[in-house]
Amino acid sequence: MQRRWQVLTLVSVATFVASLDLFIVNIAFPDIRADFGGASVGALSWVLNAYAIVFAALLVPAGRLADRRGRKRGFQAGLVLFSIGSALCGIAPSVATLVAARVLQAAGAALLVPTSLALLLPEFEPRDRPAAIGIWAGVGAAAAAAGPPLGGLLVQVDWRLVFLVNLPAGAWALWRASRLLTETRDLSEQGRPDWLGTVLLAGSVAALALGFVQAPEWGWDDPRTLAALAGAVAGLALFARRCAHHPSPVVDPAMLRVRSFAMANVAAILFSAAFGAMLLSNVLFMTGVWQESILRAGLQLAPGPALAAITAVASSRLTNRVGQSRLAGIGCSLFALGIAIVALRADTTPDYASELLPGLILTGIGVGFTLPSLNSAAAASLPPARFATGAAVVTMSRQLGIALGVAILVAVLGTPSPGEVLGAFQDGWTFQIVASLLGAAAGLAIGVAGPAVSPLPAVPRGTAAGTQPG
Repeated sequence: MQRRWQVLTLVSVATFVASLDLFIVNIAFPDIRADFGGASVGALSWVLNAYAIVFAALLVPAGRLADRRGRKRGFQAGLVLFSIGSALCGIAPSVATLVAARVLQAAGAALLVPTSLALLLPEFEPRDRPAAIGIWAGVGAAAAAAGPPLGGLLVQVDWRLVFLVNLPAGAWALWRASRLLTETRDLSEQGRPDWLGTVLLAGSVAALALGFVQAPEWGWDDPRTLAALAGAVAGLALFARRCAHHPSPVVDPAMLRVRSFAMANVAAILFSAAFGAMLLSNVLFMTGVWQESILRAGLQLAPGPALAAITAVASSRLTNRVGQSRLAGIGCSLFALGIAIVALRADTTPDYASELLPGLILTGIGVGFTLPSLNSAAAASLPPARFATGAAVVTMSRQLGIALGVAILVAVLGTPSPGEVLGAFQDGWTFQIVASLLGAAAGLAIGVAGPAVSPLPAVPRGTAAGTQPG
């Protein structure tokens, strides 16, 4: 009993620092921009998108590599890479080097996240796993809550501290992992991860994000924009074909034939697109339109993520009673309602209590219902030997959604004149409402999530799945 809670604490700390880095960086955007000579929002969006895209593309290969070589080893390697990347971000002299360091951070996070859940779930009985997943996801939501106020405080000293704050937690987690965790491996994982497929996925999503981000400057009919978007479509088509034929694909088509798992991933992409756009738009609106200080903006944004953390833990207790599908549908709908309230009330005159706070409360509750439900639905759809890969696919979907949401928001906002700023944000909020409502529909389509009816082929295909201590 005591050991499983110690493991939960350890992997939750790792999840916390990996999640904190996304939310804390958003609030540092204005200071990073000022320090690097007023770089454009489009250029700085790659500080977020490089992390999200590389993280997403590496998740499944990293999860499979950890399944094959050892999950404890993968978890420790992820901590080392993430900590080194954080240190390099903290000393980056330019936007380009900061983006490069974020790529290294993303590689570490891609090892951390799937191995953390794969190390955690075997410690719990199947009936207790939804609660464990709820706590695990709730820690990520807690990171979201801590990000704005903590980032606001750290930025008062230096924005570089938002990266360097990861180092003490990473050092503790690495020391604790060496003493607590037991090595496990998946006996069926004999094939090599599809690294070419990984490159195709990362390159395709990067090209898609590039097209959206640069379209306002280049023009939607500019050959460069059209080439980026066409390259993205072609790359994704090649990626799908490779997944269908490679013996160890990035995304196993057999997993996507499980309806509950497939729809959980569709919902994760759609909801995360709205979520990622909301995170950035809130910071840009409060600091750019309302002219709030970073510290004040960080403190005012905190209630939403704080409610997400509380609701995520509470919602895990409702999973068996209400069902993952309904909780996901309710959560996405509440999120859309929160954005709609902001869109209807917000204007250029600051009035936090009536214009923004009600929306933050509803979006926070919506996030707390949605994310644990989608993770739980995906886990319930797969056998234990696929926990690491399944967790990686769902997290990949979430990160791809965030990257696309940020890119679409940047394209929608463009570079409006002072008189057009509010209208541009209205368009951004409309996108968030539509994406989250589509996510609600996909969430309701999950249905009853349970173990796959048809066997999921392992790698190499046809081999029985299993795990063993290493």
